[in-house]
Amino acid sequence: MFLGFMMSSKLLSTSALTGVWAALACVCASAAFAAPDAPAQVPGDAAVEVVVTGQKVSRSLQKTTDSVAVTSARKIQDENLQDIYDVFARTANVTETYGGTGFSIRGIRNDSITGGGAGSLSTIYFDGAALPDGAVASTPLDMWDVRQVEVYRGPQSTLQGLNALAGAVIITSVDPSNAWNVKARVMGADSGDRSVAVAGGGPLVADKLAFRIALEDSHTGGLVYNPTRKAYVDESDVLNARAKLVWTPTVNVKVGLTLSHVERDGGYLYTYSRTDVPNWYDNRTDYSNSPNDGRNRTDIATLKGDYNLSDRWTMSAVASWNHVKTYGSYDGDYTAADVAYGVNRFEDKTFSQELRFNYKGNRLNGLIGVYHVKRDSATVTASLTNVALPKTTLANALIAYGLPATTARAVVDLYAAAFPVIPVDFAANTPQTTENAAIFADGTYQVTDKLSLIGGLRYDYEDYTTGTSATAKLKGAYPDPAGYGAYAPLITALNGAIDAQVTSAGQTTPASTRTFRAFLPKAGVKYTFTPDISGSFTVQRGYRAGGSSVNTARSSVVAYDPEYTWNYEASLRSAWFDGSLIVNANAYYIDWTDQQVLVNLGLNAYDYQTENAGKSHLYGFEVEASQRVSSAFQWYGSLGYSRTKFDEFVVKKGSLFADYTDAEFAYAPHYTVALGGTYRWTNGIFANLNANYSAGAYSGTDVTEQASYDVDAKTLVNAKVGYEAEHWGLYLYASNLFDERYVSYYRDSFNLGLPGAPRKIGISLETRW
Repeated sequence: MFLGFMMSSKLLSTSALTGVWAALACVCASAAFAAPDAPAQVPGDAAVEVVVTGQKVSRSLQKTTDSVAVTSARKIQDENLQDIYDVFARTANVTETYGGTGFSIRGIRNDSITGGGAGSLSTIYFDGAALPDGAVASTPLDMWDVRQVEVYRGPQSTLQGLNALAGAVIITSVDPSNAWNVKARVMGADSGDRSVAVAGGGPLVADKLAFRIALEDSHTGGLVYNPTRKAYVDESDVLNARAKLVWTPTVNVKVGLTLSHVERDGGYLYTYSRTDVPNWYDNRTDYSNSPNDGRNRTDIATLKGDYNLSDRWTMSAVASWNHVKTYGSYDGDYTAADVAYGVNRFEDKTFSQELRFNYKGNRLNGLIGVYHVKRDSATVTASLTNVALPKTTLANALIAYGLPATTARAVVDLYAAAFPVIPVDFAANTPQTTENAAIFADGTYQVTDKLSLIGGLRYDYEDYTTGTSATAKLKGAYPDPAGYGAYAPLITALNGAIDAQVTSAGQTTPASTRTFRAFLPKAGVKYTFTPDISGSFTVQRGYRAGGSSVNTARSSVVAYDPEYTWNYEASLRSAWFDGSLIVNANAYYIDWTDQQVLVNLGLNAYDYQTENAGKSHLYGFEVEASQRVSSAFQWYGSLGYSRTKFDEFVVKKGSLFADYTDAEFAYAPHYTVALGGTYRWTNGIFANLNANYSAGAYSGTDVTEQASYDVDAKTLVNAKVGYEAEHWGLYLYASNLFDERYVSYYRDSFNLGLPGAPRKIGISLETRW
């Protein structure tokens, strides 16, 4: 297709917390009235109108009705935002999940609410390439040489289609320039973190062909010490490399090629700390004897083309390919004993193509396009897991065969004394193929000078194929019946029952294909009250396809259906004081039906499957403000509020009945707040101060144990100060300035936690030419 185109709750509860925010607000307010009108020392974007491109058209932020938070290159530099999770921390109603291996938008995790479902609920796009979940969790998304990050909150199913029910994140790196330029940076911190980065390029053929190369080599120091292995287990090394080429043979044609390569070697995706050691937050300890290691390789290639057909029509196409390979080994018991351990391997190859025609008229502005993607992935796992002996199930089986209840329980207790857990050696290979095709359209029609109609639709077709090949066997030996006297026949029967269950978990299920079709409309209205104030209301349908899940314990493939949302959203866009102050807001209500949830049916730890057992609703708002008070001072602030609740979550399977209605989603804090300001003096001195707050929430996917996963609210204050000359800058920075103690995941029943990063102080030397 592309070649064809080319050819033709604890909110602010403590006085200390209130004081931090009050002090930060006072700093911003005083600077707003005292700042001299001095020129900035380095090139910036604060005075430039913010333009977003994530909805497949270049449009002013003030003319975009969807809730979108934009982080520019200037903000990335000023606030020392080193990766995508630093960006999420300053974004209303967005938070990281599970130690920085995923994210949540409006309380909806990017991978799943409870672990069910095969597709993502929101997707990260890097230079036009959609990253699979495996890459989001394991690929470091650093902000070096990134031009802009756009975080869309709310369904983007009409335009983005696949895996955008909750939102989308659009990351765009710096494009080549027709003027030679280069920048470099060296950083180091007291935590042992260090990095060296360089980026630059220029014209190969004047006004026709330009290139840009960006490189970063970084090391993250360790915080969790393992006395068993005598090493820090969470250290990592990352290499990011990117090359871009832009060809403009005529004024009407532009072609761009982007190649990216990322390598990460080091600790597992996350490293638990034991919470049952003294002063566990500061004395971060892991006793695992098996290695907790991880490796990732991600390669991305994107080819884009734009052709101006006329003054009103533009034809665009993009083809992207990415290849992700990850490997992880982990200790499943977190002790020095050989009790449980495993390895995970994941490989994904994705190829997508899109052809689009954009129209810009006097009253009608819109686009129409077609899209196709094919994704082949495979997950290979191998583990030794100790499954708890199902004593009740075994006793009931003996009773069913006529044994008195008292005797049955006594025999099982005797058996359990010698065989308390079932050590299972398990291995599985689960390949998946997804093929998706769609036609879509989106646009606005200006009825009057003030009133506009908004419309969009997408017809989506998807084939999903999956199966599994698994083996399971006992590691070791069953209890010897000869040692149990008269009970020997019963012990033999118990051995056989358990062996049958273990063996059944290793059966192979053949690949099966399911087909899904969806019609995804969007409709709305926008009213422009004044040239600087407008409001809108839209209704949009969100969607995630169904699929099939493998229940290991029952050796079965269980089909589940698509899930849908209806999103009702109002927005306000406003500019004040000649456009220097921007205040925007969105409020939303979402109905979610046929929700895909992961449930355990009670046999053992492997007895999980995805079912359409959920129905929920969520509502909230985002308010965001920013102001360029002068060329020396600018500030921003944001407030997000979100509530989530299962209206129905009932699991029925045989004798099992569980009702989780009224439970909230994981990683869905009710409030998120951010505030920050930057000041540049005329003598070259620079200062930035910012803070972000996230209310408490629960951090696990298992809704049956919400209290066991509770994490408290957190407030993180960050600062960066330095001196800037024309071609260089020297900075001192601090993250978590007041050394806030917080946890991103906590499970008290296992004495495990993922503590947040402590205070980090570092220095950065940058140069630009």
